[in-house]
Amino acid sequence: MSRTLLSSSQLAERINFSSAYINHALRDTIFLQGQHYIRPFGGRKIFYIWEEVEKEMFKTTVRPVIAIPMAKGGICRG
Repeated sequence: MSRTLLSSSQLAERINFSSAYINHALRDTIFLQGQHYIRPFGGRKIFYIWEEVEKEMFKTTVRPVIAIPMAKGGICRG
C-alpha cells in the first residue's frame, strides 16, 4: 500500500490553494479524517493523502436543477 503523505503546505503547492484555506475551509467539510487525511499517532500534525485528495478533486459535481413552476405553465430556472 503506497500512499503519498503531504503536509498542508506541500498540498497547497500542488493544488494552488493557501495552506490556511486548506486547513480552515476544506478540512472536515470536503476532506474527511481517515479518508483524505490522517493524524499519525493521535498527534496534532496532519498529513493529507494525495491519492485520495486527487480522486476528490476529479469527482464530477452535479448541481440539482432548480425549477420553480410559474402560474402560466412555464418554469423559472432560479
